[in-house]
Amino acid sequence: MNALYLAFAYLRYHWARSLVLTLVAALIIFVPIATQILLSSSERALVARGEATPLLLGSRGSQLDLTMAALYFSDERPDPVTMAEVETLWDSGLGVPIPIHSAFSSSGFRIVGTSLDYFDFRDLVIAEGRGLSFLGDAVIGADVATALGKGVGDTLVSTPENLFDLDGVYPLEMPIVGVLSPSNSPDDQAIFVDIKTAWVIQGIGHGHEDVVTAAEVAAGTAAIANAAVVQYQRITEDNIDTFHFHGAQDDFPATAVIVVPHDARSATILKGRYLDAAGPSQLVEPAGVIQGLVDRIFRIKALLDVVTAIIAVAAVAAIGLAVFLSYRLRAREIATAVKLGARKGMVLRLLSAETFTLIFVASILASIGAMIVARHAESWVGWLLALGT
Repeated sequence: MNALYLAFAYLRYHWARSLVLTLVAALIIFVPIATQILLSSSERALVARGEATPLLLGSRGSQLDLTMAALYFSDERPDPVTMAEVETLWDSGLGVPIPIHSAFSSSGFRIVGTSLDYFDFRDLVIAEGRGLSFLGDAVIGADVATALGKGVGDTLVSTPENLFDLDGVYPLEMPIVGVLSPSNSPDDQAIFVDIKTAWVIQGIGHGHEDVVTAAEVAAGTAAIANAAVVQYQRITEDNIDTFHFHGAQDDFPATAVIVVPHDARSATILKGRYLDAAGPSQLVEPAGVIQGLVDRIFRIKALLDVVTAIIAVAAVAAIGLAVFLSYRLRAREIATAVKLGARKGMVLRLLSAETFTLIFVASILASIGAMIVARHAESWVGWLLALGT
């Protein structure tokens, strides 16, 4: 007990050096633990999103690009699949198809055109306002609302994909009608609209405005261009009835289609229908695709673990050297203590008590930091995943 008291008194007297050694030791302990917590949370978050999505239909090509675009709303742009595929799935009676159109963005956040089934499928809850009801409505994720400082009653404008678009695709102003509760998923970073609204943004659908009124026709003052076409930049109660779509809906695009089979038998039948490698569409299991990605990432993790271990050993050696030099500098002090009657065992216990106290305090600090990371790991990982995509 006397050794601990003297050790604490010495460390308190030399508080600056003791603080530096304690913080360095705490970091050495904290960094590997925090890294493991975040990596484990990342793995769980990635795999959970994939496992929660039974099947995914899209155009034949990269399965990873298709999965990332449909599940994480990434910047990948797989070839679109037509809505005819959605109708085929409905007619099969084997599952519920949920189209995803994620080709556009607004203020740096992805605009996701989908159906109301998506909100039930992902268990998304409206925290403020209401859900999608009319063409042009937008429901935003919790992170979108926080980052943009917007809420119900505000508006968002879609970002043109090409400033020199010759098809005449105009930005669409969308009223925000709802804000979602946080879900710690990429849905927090998305702007949800009805898929028909996404088609309006794409230019497939638009509204008309007659520049010639009946009164002008009667007065003979009508312009030459009667029934001229104007593409609206916003959808209102006054013009919503004029909006229509050109072409057959079966030919309209979707980025991908989430397929929720009714049972295991239905899933097996659906998989069998898309086995032909020459077919234009593919049906993938996102869980397998994501697991393959995670396996590749965690092969790199093994290398990072080795690097972290080497750095930790070097840091421990540096602390050991600092402590050793400290003891050498105290050689005269220790010699005086021996002359005063302190035994060598007592001196050794005193030095050991100082080292133990430093490591103990460092361990407490590292544990507190690890607890903070563990508590917020899920939300941080969700934010990082959304940011990375």
